[in-house]
Amino acid sequence: MTTNDLAARVYRAAHITGTFTLRSGTVSNEYFDKYLFEADPALLDDLARALVPHVPSGIDALAGLELGGIPIATMLSQHTRLPARYVRKQAKDYGTCRLAEGGEIAGQRLLIVEDVVTSGGAILDAARELRAQGAQLGPVVCVIDRESGGRENLAEAGLTLTALFTMSELKAAG
Repeated sequence: MTTNDLAARVYRAAHITGTFTLRSGTVSNEYFDKYLFEADPALLDDLARALVPHVPSGIDALAGLELGGIPIATMLSQHTRLPARYVRKQAKDYGTCRLAEGGEIAGQRLLIVEDVVTSGGAILDAARELRAQGAQLGPVVCVIDRESGGRENLAEAGLTLTALFTMSELKAAG
């Protein structure tokens, strides 16, 4: 399957129109509903396979961000055999009281896994917390870069973003 074929499948599965307020506060007339492509097991598997070449050597674990990065990190874990960590938006205040579940993060080199990046705010929040807990961060991978400043914001924090698709590429494939 070509990258363009995969982009077309994502577009068909997840592109919806209307009025949507994004996490960044920006209002958009189109939206890629990540849960629509993440809920399709064949498409999710193909996306994870396509992400495998973007996992650099030396990574200890995949850090899937709540909620959308978790299914991608889980499937990517299956293909890379790297363990997954599940990173909450904030540590829970009961049970283990951890920010990240699934194993240790201190001293681990983590690849942050996200579904869609707009401003990069959720990644920056998680990166701050993960670093504070002793994690070393490698690059960040995502399925869709909305091309709304996320790449640049992450770069300012020393994080390199690799996206399977930009919004422009998905629109062109759709």
